Amino acid sequence: MKLGISLKSILVLILIIGASFATGCVNEGATARKEIMVTGSTSLKPIADELAEVYMQKNPDVVITVGGGGSTVGITNVREGTTNIGMSSRDLKGDEMTLNKIVIAWDGVAVVVNPTNNVDDLILEQIKKIYTGEIVNWKEVGGVEAKITVVTREEGSGTRGAFEDIIMGEDKITIDAITQPSTGAVKATVAGDKNAIGYISLAALTEDVKSLKIVGVEPTADKINAGEYPLVRPFLFVTKQEPSGLAKDFIDFSLGDEGQKIIERNGCISIR
Repeated sequence: MKLGISLKSILVLILIIGASFATGCVNEGATARKEIMVTGSTSLKPIADELAEVYMQKNPDVVITVGGGGSTVGITNVREGTTNIGMSSRDLKGDEMTLNKIVIAWDGVAVVVNPTNNVDDLILEQIKKIYTGEIVNWKEVGGVEAKITVVTREEGSGTRGAFEDIIMGEDKITIDAITQPSTGAVKATVAGDKNAIGYISLAALTEDVKSLKIVGVEPTADKINAGEYPLVRPFLFVTKQEPSGLAKDFIDFSLGDEGQKIIERNGCISIR
């Protein structure tokens, strides 16, 4: 009987020690593993993806998860505490101004058409009239006889917000416009429709669409730096308060020499 109790006690002790050891390993791993979440602007996401990838290569104990959803989603996530850093491709407004913002880059908004379109240059007023639905045919702006397919971004998009602030003012985008949920979707629509017009981040500009000159000025980094190109907006990292810990370190990396080179490599304008 005594031997049975002794064996049982030994087994219980082994189980307790084993469980304690296992718990210690989990806790040690949880302490060693540092994580932050970055969400928001689909225009800024490819840049944040590369910034995070390089940062994690330098810091193997860190996990940075980058998600999209749009600028307003990222800002809302920060306010609600579900993400550490929000990405916004428009400036903050209204009650968003209580949040902390860091400009990590400048970006141009490129107005794009299908590469086969013979229109190369528009003025701001023509773009506005196309997007209000007042101008409906390419012939009215020097193009061929064809109905214009207007493509826009969804409500809450930072690119749309910047476009509306600079181009539209108080006027509304036509309800006949095709609304797309991302930069990639706008590009795909314009690339697949010879009569389409859209707007995208300059950083996302590729040969499958053609960027228009605005009052004779091409959307390039040099023209933006010279103050000549009119469609310019900030790329922001947004935090609930002054950043600290890993979030601050990642933001500092993004603002540093290596981070700014990554930003320039992705077609944006360095803040330096």
